[in-house]
Amino acid sequence: MVVAASREIEDNSTVVVGTGAPCAASMLAQKVHAPGLFIMFEAGGIAPILPTMPISVGDSRTMYRGIKNGSMFDVMEFCQKGLVDYCFLGGAQIDMYGNLNSTMIGDDIQRPKVRFPGSGGANDLASNSWRTLVVTPQDKRRFTNNLHFLTTPGFLTGPGAREAAGLPADTGPYKVITNLAVMCFDKETCRMKVESIHEGVSKEEVIENCGFELLMDDEIPTTHPPADEELRVLREEVDPTKMIIGRG
Repeated sequence: MVVAASREIEDNSTVVVGTGAPCAASMLAQKVHAPGLFIMFEAGGIAPILPTMPISVGDSRTMYRGIKNGSMFDVMEFCQKGLVDYCFLGGAQIDMYGNLNSTMIGDDIQRPKVRFPGSGGANDLASNSWRTLVVTPQDKRRFTNNLHFLTTPGFLTGPGAREAAGLPADTGPYKVITNLAVMCFDKETCRMKVESIHEGVSKEEVIENCGFELLMDDEIPTTHPPADEELRVLREEVDPTKMIIGRG
């Protein structure tokens, strides 16, 4: 997941990330193929050269050799000005149009069954960044059209809905990277579509672990497996303590 996500980011682009897998993907991209990657953290670290894995968006490492120790206002202003190419997000639920729930599970907002952290800056980032990348494990509970709360807009109800809601044109969900596959979004319907399936995973597994119908072609390519150098950098330089990629 980390390697596949890192490959979506090209050199000299701008990306807003949080901690965890998105940070690992951005660090990997910066070290392997995108040395000019302009990374921003919500707490205000702007364009750092990340030395080791930060444990929060306010970690001092998010500002190491950066051009500015700014604030959330700076980062959100960059988004509103259209200067952010990519943002990384996750959530408890996602639907076929890329809408995300990171607020609650249940039907009573005053007494939810499960309460999540909420939006933070997720809604702002997905509303104003050009492309949203989602990195999340895939199963039927997460991939569902029965969102218990719409925290962050994807394509809302389909074609034209973002623009009708007042969001900038040509923005929205771009890719969803899971432990099974890489998804994109169909330009005509705005629905999630299987772009590639990871090595060793079957089409049936991807279908079984999704609560809605995924669009897919008859022939689906296999996700290009991690290269030796990508794995070396990920394991030895990006996450040597196995905080993100685990000890298995």
